[in-house]
Amino acid sequence: MLSAPALAQTAAAPFDAAKAFGSREGVLDIAISPDGKKLAVVIPRPVGGEAVTVLDLEGVAKPQLALTSKGVTEQIQSCHWAGNTRLLCSLWFVDGKGKDTYGFTRSVALNPDGSNAKVIGLTKAMNAVYRSSYGGDLIDLNGGGEGVVLMARQFVPNLGTGTILKADKEGLGVVRIDTNSGKETIVEQPKLTVSSFIADGQGKVRIIGLQTPDSNGYAGNKVFYRYRPAEGGDWRDLSTVTYDPAGTYSGFDPVAVDPAANVAYGFDERNGFKALYKVPLDGSGAAPSIVLSKAGIDVDGLLRIGRNQRIVGATYATLHRVAEYSDPELARLSQSLRRALGNKTQLGVIDASADESKLVLFAGGDTDPGKYYLFDKTSKKLSELLAQRPLLNGAKLGAMQAITFPAADGTAIPAYLTLPPGSDGKNLPLVVMPHGGPEARDEWGFDWLSQFFASRGYAVIQPQYRGSTGFGSAFFGRNGFQAWRKAIGDIDDAARWAIKQGVASADKVAIVGWSYGGYAALQSQVVDPTLYKAVVAIAPVTDLDVLRNEWINTTAYKLESARIGTGPHVEEGSPARHADVFRAPVLLFHGDRDQNVGVGESRLMASKLKAAGKSVDYVEFPGLDHQLDDSAARSRMLSQSDAFLRKALGLPPG
Repeated sequence: MLSAPALAQTAAAPFDAAKAFGSREGVLDIAISPDGKKLAVVIPRPVGGEAVTVLDLEGVAKPQLALTSKGVTEQIQSCHWAGNTRLLCSLWFVDGKGKDTYGFTRSVALNPDGSNAKVIGLTKAMNAVYRSSYGGDLIDLNGGGEGVVLMARQFVPNLGTGTILKADKEGLGVVRIDTNSGKETIVEQPKLTVSSFIADGQGKVRIIGLQTPDSNGYAGNKVFYRYRPAEGGDWRDLSTVTYDPAGTYSGFDPVAVDPAANVAYGFDERNGFKALYKVPLDGSGAAPSIVLSKAGIDVDGLLRIGRNQRIVGATYATLHRVAEYSDPELARLSQSLRRALGNKTQLGVIDASADESKLVLFAGGDTDPGKYYLFDKTSKKLSELLAQRPLLNGAKLGAMQAITFPAADGTAIPAYLTLPPGSDGKNLPLVVMPHGGPEARDEWGFDWLSQFFASRGYAVIQPQYRGSTGFGSAFFGRNGFQAWRKAIGDIDDAARWAIKQGVASADKVAIVGWSYGGYAALQSQVVDPTLYKAVVAIAPVTDLDVLRNEWINTTAYKLESARIGTGPHVEEGSPARHADVFRAPVLLFHGDRDQNVGVGESRLMASKLKAAGKSVDYVEFPGLDHQLDDSAARSRMLSQSDAFLRKALGLPPG
C-alpha cells in the first residue's frame, strides 16, 4: 500500500472512539495523471487543513508536497491534472466575521513540486464593483493542448477612471486557460442571464443555461437551455426547466454531452419518479427519449469516466446504490472486481488515465470504511493504494440494516438500523438520526456518525422521512420545511417503532441531527416533548424566517423563500419560538463561519432556552464552516455528545 506523509498514522492504544471516528477521511480527493504514472492526493494534515501530495505509481520518485492549506478558514477541496506536469486545485476560503462572514472559491495551478503556482480564473481586483464568491468551475480538462482547460467563471466589472484598467464585462462566461502561463482567452462572452455551461469533454461548449432575473436581480424559476451544433453556429432551443415552490423541477435538465453520439443526457420526471433521458443535438428537434427508468425509484446519477468524462452508465439507490453500466467492458470488469473484493462491497471508478488503461477505484461498505485501489487493465493487476480511515483499522463496526416501518398514517417509511457490534438488538439506548437537507437521503454504506454511536452501545436508526429525495415526487411532497409535520412525524415514528419492536428502551431514547437533521431534533420537542430524553443539534435551523432572511442578499432569495413558504407553518415550525415547551436537555454545536446555516440560529436557540429556564449547553467552534471539517473539532463534538447522552439517559460513563 502506498503511503503519503500525512497518512503515516496508527491507532492509539487504548482505542479512542471519538478520535478514530471523528478524524477526517484519509483521502479527501484523488486523481491520476493522464499518462497514468502519478497520483495527486488531497489529504488532511495532522495539524489541521489539507495537503496535496503527489505519489509516483512507478516507485521511482519520492512523494512530493505540492500544496498545503492552514485549515479552518482555508481549505483545499479538490485537484485535477491539467496535464502530466500540471495540477489545477480548487480552494475554499471564509472571510469576515459575524453577519459579514462570506465564503468564496478560487483556483490555483501549480507543478507537482509546488513551483510555478498561479491563481487561475477570477482574482480579486482592488477596484471591482462588487466581490464574487464564485471563483470558477472546471468544465473541460481537454481545452486544447497540454495543461490547457476550459473554465466557467464570473466576470466582475471594475471601476475605471478613463484608463485601460476599466473592465465592463459582467456575468458568467467561459475562458480557455493555459495553466502553465496563466494566459486566458474568452471562449463564451459573459452575460448576466447565463446560469451554466456544459462542455463535451473535447474542448467545445455545447449547452448554455439561461435564467432571467427579475427587476430586483433575483433569479427566476425557469432555466432555458440551448445547444450549439457540433459544427458550431448559433444557439438552438433545447429545453425549459421550471422549479416549483417546493423545490422540485419539471422539464429535461441536461447534465452532460456525449460528443460521439451527439446527444445530451439529462434528467426529467416520469410517472412521478426521476429518469435518465437523452436528446439528439443534430437539429432534428426530436423529443427526449428514455435511457433508464425504474418503477418506484429515482434514477439520479450519471456514470462518467476519465478526462473526457465519457458516459458509461447510470446509477440509483434502492436499499443499496446500484450502478448500471452501458459500457459492456466496464460492466464485466465491475462484476469481476466486486467478486474479488466481496459482493457486499460498494465499488466505484473514481478516475482513469487518458487511455483508460489504469483505473483508480474505491471499495468499501457499511462495516468497511473503504480503500482506494489501482487497477491496471493491461496486466490485470489490482493494487491497494490508500485506506480511507486508517485509525479504524481492526475496529468492529455494526452492520447497517435496511428496514421499513409504518408511519402513523400507514405510509411505509424506509430507514437504516445499525446495532452495536455483537449486540442482541434488545432494550438498547437509541439514537434517532435524521439526515440533513431536507432534500437529501441516507444510503447504505459507512457512516462515521452512526458507527460512532453504535460503537458506544447505542442502536441508531436513520429514517428516510417524507421530504427526502430518491423516493419520487409524491414522497417528497411539499418538502421538509413546508410539510414539516409529516417529516417530523415520520422521524418520531421511527423512535416509536424501535420501542415497540423491543430494540429500544423507552426511557433511553435520544435524537441527534445535523443541519435540517438538527432542526428536526429540536422541532421534535415542540411536537412531543416526552418522546426524547436528550437532544443533540449540530448546525441546526432554529427559525424558518431567520433562515429565509439569510438568503436575502443573494440572487436565490426568491426561490429559497418560496421553498420555505409562508403561513402558519413558519411560526409553528420554528423551534426557537417554542422554547417554553422543551423538556429534554439540549446540546448545540455550530461553527461561527457557517455559510449554510448562520451561527445566529444556534445562538438564538440557546438564548431562548436559557431565558425559558431550560437545560442547554452550546459549543461554538471558531473559524469553522457548516461541515466542521476539522478532526479535533469533530472528535470533541463526538466525545461531548456521548458524555451528554450518557448523563441524560442514565447510562454509565464510558
